[in-house]
Amino acid sequence: MSDRNPNAAISDFATQELAIQDVTIQNLAGHDLAIEMEGVSKRYPHFALQNISLNLPHGSIMGFIGPNGAGKSTTIRILMGLVHQDQGEVRVLGRRMPAEQVEAKREIGFVSEDMRLYGSATLAWHMELIRSIFPSWNQVYADHLCARFDLKRQQKIKGLSHGQRVKAALLLVLARRPRLLILDEPTTGLDPVARREVLDELMEVLTDSSRTILFSSHNTLDVEQISDQITFIDRGRIIDSADKESYLDRWRRLRLEIPPGVVTPALPGIVEVGGSGRFSVLTINRFDPAMPALCQDAGATVQSVDRMTLEEIFISNVHSRRERQAV
Repeated sequence: MSDRNPNAAISDFATQELAIQDVTIQNLAGHDLAIEMEGVSKRYPHFALQNISLNLPHGSIMGFIGPNGAGKSTTIRILMGLVHQDQGEVRVLGRRMPAEQVEAKREIGFVSEDMRLYGSATLAWHMELIRSIFPSWNQVYADHLCARFDLKRQQKIKGLSHGQRVKAALLLVLARRPRLLILDEPTTGLDPVARREVLDELMEVLTDSSRTILFSSHNTLDVEQISDQITFIDRGRIIDSADKESYLDRWRRLRLEIPPGVVTPALPGIVEVGGSGRFSVLTINRFDPAMPALCQDAGATVQSVDRMTLEEIFISNVHSRRERQAV
């Protein structure tokens, strides 16, 4: 949390706003995608983001899931124009990044769990600053969020808890009504009540079909609750991307009892085989309702066909990919 003199920030923000106002905002209605990434790579000495291609339609909320160090934050920094990709094309709200980042950022809201607000300033000061910069600021909505998040306007930022600071940052972003929200681990460290309040408000945002959210997290439970698109990233590569319902529908665990002499049928889409002795557990990523009958016809007894949570799917996906790479 920064204790820089907050009044010194006003001229910085004003300069940025004048630069934005000097740019003519083009009509972006013809673009169906809020985010377009094609063949994007970025290399560091000990990490590489490799050939990332990602599309996010307007009005969607994408859960961007990966373990720590997978490349989520690097991808987001490229989308925000904070890091320049080594190769590949990036468009955000129809704007090429980083070349047109000034225009794009006017309609992008960014929140992370470690947002730095001015510790010596009050929430009211921050609200007035953002209102003075962004004509889209909605005071009625800001008042609603203050009440919903139980935030006190006259309290200084340095006196807020971690959860309150995250909610304050979210208020400052949401109240200016950006077309695209980019959230980098926003619920990390929040208690269950604060997490629920944040997730509920994000769901409210999506009632407006013109709003879009990219939600980066390693907390699959949060992502599963609010996302309609899912993308998995691991070790700098996207390993899968689809709508959430497709994931949940095509992944299953088949628990089988296999008598001696019976061979488990070679079903398509087997990702993992577990179990011991006569009992076998098949993890399948291309489940077909006919598969249990095929197992029974082969002589196996189907004990259960279990749906999988997004966390289970993610772990199986990552493990199977890493095992293939190790061979």
